[in-house]
Amino acid sequence: MKNKIIPPGYLYSKRYTNYVFILLFLLYMFDYIDRMIVTSMFVHIEQDLGITHTQSGLLVSAVYWSIVLLTFPVSILVDRWNRTKTIGIMAALWSIATALCALTGNLIQLVFARALIGVGEAGYAPGGTAVISGLYPEDKRSKMMGLWNASIPLGTAIGVLLGGIIAARLGWKHAFGIVALPGFIVAVLFFFVKDYKTVDLSFTNSNNVKVKMKKKDMAREFLSRPSLIFTYFGFAAVVFVTTSLITWLSTYFNVTRGLSSEKAGTMASAVMLLAIVGAPLGGIITDRWRKSNIRARLLFPTISSLLTALFLLVALWLTSGTLQYVFFLLMGVTVAAFIPAAAAVTQDVIHAGMRAMSYAVAVVVQNLLGASTAPLVIGRLYDLYDIETALAILPFMLILGAFLFYMGSRFYVRDLNKTAKIKLEAETNNRMR
Repeated sequence: MKNKIIPPGYLYSKRYTNYVFILLFLLYMFDYIDRMIVTSMFVHIEQDLGITHTQSGLLVSAVYWSIVLLTFPVSILVDRWNRTKTIGIMAALWSIATALCALTGNLIQLVFARALIGVGEAGYAPGGTAVISGLYPEDKRSKMMGLWNASIPLGTAIGVLLGGIIAARLGWKHAFGIVALPGFIVAVLFFFVKDYKTVDLSFTNSNNVKVKMKKKDMAREFLSRPSLIFTYFGFAAVVFVTTSLITWLSTYFNVTRGLSSEKAGTMASAVMLLAIVGAPLGGIITDRWRKSNIRARLLFPTISSLLTALFLLVALWLTSGTLQYVFFLLMGVTVAAFIPAAAAVTQDVIHAGMRAMSYAVAVVVQNLLGASTAPLVIGRLYDLYDIETALAILPFMLILGAFLFYMGSRFYVRDLNKTAKIKLEAETNNRMR
């Protein structure tokens, strides 16, 4: 980094920092393309393999179960070894697993291949969150989280769109093979990306002596932060809704409007793609609001979740036709707006050496109670009743999420003041760009 100007709050030059961010963005996008491409191919897979709607939901849930089981152990590796190299290994693994889906011949094989995708994806969100938190200044954290998380709806929309198009023209197996390669290429690039130095897990005790953290101290770091715990469960409530919509919205349009899978997938993709506006906008608004109200990172998710509940309630319960789709589009803008602020909270109120672990706990909770559960619950309700009845519960989950975020906001300032302020250091042993 000789002869490079390092702006205040940054570890590296803005140019290099933004290069790393672009790689993180692309990889998260490919993550969700690989993860969600299956949803717009349910009709084709069900016909080919002779499976039920509930079993189709299992193809999504299998990914999240693997993430739940492995994300915390992998996050420890991320925090204690190297964030960028762990990301590279994980991304290469999930890309290979996606390609393996093209070689399956029955439900059991496909479920195992999908679970292997989750094994690879387990460490990415915690690792990427920690990297962004370390590379950018704290006052830009929500904004950059918002821009990064815009890759989720973009990848989801691309995956759903490509799945419907490729499956209709070439078959569903070809779709898995085609989307696997780009993520693998970006994964290789991550082996050459700089990281920040691993933070020593220590704290200053009441006698002003630096003490190495033990397991009980690490557990206390989490359990003594009510704002963190409420944020984790608020995440889960809203992610239940987003995963339900990602998984079943194209089916909803297919069934209620009598559309082809390709057309229904395109309409669902347009709705979810609008979160690419909502996520960055939520981060920008939150960071600006935080200058006058320190609790903004939990008050904003409260408001955005309530607004999303209103839009979704009107769409599912009170309207039809074009007007209904307008409310679905409005919901698409607001549904992901909470993510950057809530994700920033998981980094704000925890020891700097435990940031990946903190977001890993968020991932475990949101996937266990939200993402892995939602496809099966909605699929089961669909089997028992109909798709309209199944989706009708979603606005109430958003109201629950809003309540949890608000409760967390009441403890945020206290928890922030208890968190050790640690200055990160850039790596110096590898060649820089």
